Amino acid sequence: MKKILLIVACFISVYSFGQNKDKKNYKEKISGFWQGVLSTSGKSYHVTFNIQKDEKDSLSGKLNVKEQGVVDLPMDKTWLKDSLLTMVCKVANIRYEGVFNFDSMKIKGVWKQHSAKIDLVLAHSDTVKVVNHPQEPKRPFPYTEEEVTVESTNGVKLAGTLTYPSTGDNFTAVVMVTGSGPQNRDEEIMGHKPFLVISDYLTRNGVAVLRCDDRGTNASTGDYAKASSVDNADDALACIEFLKKHAKINPKKIGIIGHSEGGLIAPMIAAKTKDVAFIIMLAGPGLSGDKILDLQRELISRAEKENEDSLKMDIALADKMFAIVKKEKDDKKAGEQMRKIYKESLPDSLKNDIKTSLQFSQQIATLTSSWMRFFLSYDPQKSLKKVKCPVLALNGEKDLQVPPKENIPAIEAALKKAGNKDYTVKEMPGLNHLFQHCTTGSPSEYANIEETFSPEVLDMIAKWILKR
Repeated sequence: MKKILLIVACFISVYSFGQNKDKKNYKEKISGFWQGVLSTSGKSYHVTFNIQKDEKDSLSGKLNVKEQGVVDLPMDKTWLKDSLLTMVCKVANIRYEGVFNFDSMKIKGVWKQHSAKIDLVLAHSDTVKVVNHPQEPKRPFPYTEEEVTVESTNGVKLAGTLTYPSTGDNFTAVVMVTGSGPQNRDEEIMGHKPFLVISDYLTRNGVAVLRCDDRGTNASTGDYAKASSVDNADDALACIEFLKKHAKINPKKIGIIGHSEGGLIAPMIAAKTKDVAFIIMLAGPGLSGDKILDLQRELISRAEKENEDSLKMDIALADKMFAIVKKEKDDKKAGEQMRKIYKESLPDSLKNDIKTSLQFSQQIATLTSSWMRFFLSYDPQKSLKKVKCPVLALNGEKDLQVPPKENIPAIEAALKKAGNKDYTVKEMPGLNHLFQHCTTGSPSEYANIEETFSPEVLDMIAKWILKR
């Protein structure tokens, strides 16, 4: 699951560059990667925006922060009016606004959260490697694609794609459940579309696949920022109910494939309904969220060769914050307690610094969000110990976000305790969190790997499903 972005809201202020270029060229020129270094509280964060123009001349944007392990956080809105660029991401409370200098190929402005402002200049980057994705399927497909709408709780409508073989019926089917953060139906990340690759492979092998945009993302309604894993589980359950009524699907042969947070959600659903025929956990956790985040921070920081002493201090401070969030249910009181501990950890020169205080306020907002409160406290063992249906749990050997050494034994122990008679739990050699063959497993590698999803894992998943 993507590491939680603690530096979340941004805003680029307007500067006059005195430009008078052809407006038609702006969108062409601004497409690509834009990088800058955000300096705050003695730390530097390497920020990359990926801005792309589609065939309808509309722009889309995604945010990456190397030090935080944040990859392809999608912007809800990206638009360019003359030379003024604006980008908005509701789930992270982000607003980015800045003037694009056509001649220097720079965007100058300010990163803002609430009333905190940090100067930031973004430069167009030709050094970000644009790689091919040879596994990504191209139309026309040798199977049926059906655009569907799934009605979930509280009036949420999920837009999705159902694929199934062009001939026959009574198909085994799977519901795809994405990882944390707002994801589209392809679970698009760092230019890769793993759910598209998986669904294409399975459908070519006779398995129907339903994948939907997360609530509040792309064509789906709702508000992802206010959702927790419980709400995301409700959405996945609604997808199962939809498939049960579909003429082409065998209602008794519907399973779930969940990646990362989706691997947390799959057993949550299977534990409470017999409508789930099987579950596949891809990089799913066996430990609670607070433990996962500590492990993430430690492993990713070491892979990026960060200072060891600073790492230990950060983890110790984070643990104190997590304990407060888990114990104190009132957001205001939890914030006051966290602010006191945080201030005590600062050097005297920063104790009364307004910018530092405002920056920590945004971290408090993240830590007390519905999603984070649930994630920090929820123990996957609770659901796994009740799962009786067949389970395939796979974790990459080099996964630094849901590390296998700690999570695989926990998953297996829980399934044994459940008395589950059909489960396979396996560590996959040389693979990262996205199931790509990799070098270190760091999220900073994801974008530069051509492979979207390990062929041997695709084959294993298909054979495992069809055998059942």
